[in-house]
Formats: sequence, structure tokens, C-alpha cells
Amino acid sequence: MTQPTRTGARPRPSLLYAVKQVELIVRARLDELLRDSGVTALQYTALTVLAARDGLTSAELARNSFVTPQAMADLVTALERGEFIERHRNPDNRRQLLISLTPTGHALLVRYAEPVAAIEERMVEGLGPTDREQFRSYLNAARASLAQ
Repeated sequence: MTQPTRTGARPRPSLLYAVKQVELIVRARLDELLRDSGVTALQYTALTVLAARDGLTSAELARNSFVTPQAMADLVTALERGEFIERHRNPDNRRQLLISLTPTGHALLVRYAEPVAAIEERMVEGLGPTDREQFRSYLNAARASLAQ
């Protein structure tokens, strides 16, 4: 996907293409980093969501992790098998299972916090502090617009 230019110069990749390429590179770097941990980049993302909001249902976790409910079912099963999460009945709605991090899940997040931050740092190393905050703001605004 490229955007045509008026001057006949080489076309620039579209914004959607650039965003997708960044996502793919970040995911590949995370998968490489996490290879020995027993979790994938998607599973790691779900764990970070639970660290921020413990006690979610599988559907809530899927929405917050940007995966389908079907994919989340497999992901939850794998994380539970690895003892990174546990499920327990919601005391207010016995039909719901709530998902929480285990001490093993917390330990994994602590172990990888700095290396994951280093990937993020590398991604924005060409930007100054003001541009970094602006970049974050733009990405969050774009996410919010598309989520509506």
C-alpha cells in the first residue's frame, strides 16, 4: 500500500501499511525475547492487561487484548496450563469465570519489564521527549477513533 505523490517522487507507504509493519516488527521482537519464557507476544499482552485490570472475564480480556473471543479461549487455556493465570467463579455471578494473574504470571512480567521497555525505547530512539509524548498521544487518539 502506497500513497501516490504529486511530484512524481517515489511513493511513500500508506499510514496503515506503516502501522502494520511496526506491529509486525514489535511482535517479532517480543516473540524472540519471550521465546524461552513459555509465552507468546499475544499471551504476554494478555498478562499485561491482567496486571492492569485483574479479575476480567475471558470476553473482557479478549476485547482488551485485541483478539477474538475464540482466540482468547485457546490463549487462556495455554496460560492456565503454564500456571501464569487462574480462573475462579465470580461471587456476584456464579456463571462467570474471572481470570487473575498467579505469582508465576506476576514474576514473568517483572522479569521481562526492562527488556520489553528496551524494545519500546529502541522503537522511539529517534524521537525527542516531546515528540515521544506526541507520538503516544496520536496513537491513542487513532485507537480511540477506530474503537468507536
